Amino acid sequence: MLNIALPKGRLGEQVYKLIAEIGYACPGMEEDNRKLVFESPENQVRYLLVKPSDVAIYVERGAADVGVVGKDILLDSEPDVYELMDLKIGACRLAVAAPNDYIEDKDAALRVATKFTQVARNYYASKNREADIIKLNGSIELAPILGISDVIVDIVESGATLRENDLRVIETITPISARLIANRSSFIFKSERIDALMSALREVI
Repeated sequence: MLNIALPKGRLGEQVYKLIAEIGYACPGMEEDNRKLVFESPENQVRYLLVKPSDVAIYVERGAADVGVVGKDILLDSEPDVYELMDLKIGACRLAVAAPNDYIEDKDAALRVATKFTQVARNYYASKNREADIIKLNGSIELAPILGISDVIVDIVESGATLRENDLRVIETITPISARLIANRSSFIFKSERIDALMSALREVI
């Protein structure tokens, strides 16, 4: 079996459709149920549905041979895995946003609210900018509105949520999309299966 970890939700559904098209279908995945593990003996594949932020952990620890995870999570958690390819799905960007009337005080430490603490820390260190990184897990847009932070670092797709909360993007850190990753041992011992998967994906991407 080739064990594939997919993120729950819309991204996982998109990726599954893509992989199913190239010969890795699993009928159980299309049923309405709450199962988390699906097997297709005829296609020699097993799918694991996990929280998006946990995909890399399952791959790193060897529970899954390969997985699909957002580049944002790879940058923030820095797992010990191989990043194999960009699947060109779930495209967005990791950006710095601030209130529309924001004016930076360069003499003071910048207060940055984000759930991507490592990304923010690395980004501002690269700019030699003193930053107070504030870890939040949700509703990041509230932080500057309530005066907790000066700016936020977050995922931006259409920008609608920012606009609705009177915020705007002031810097783009990096583009983000779904990436195929592999466990280091699996990449050696299941190299033929993983190479075949990658070759088939390249044909349809």
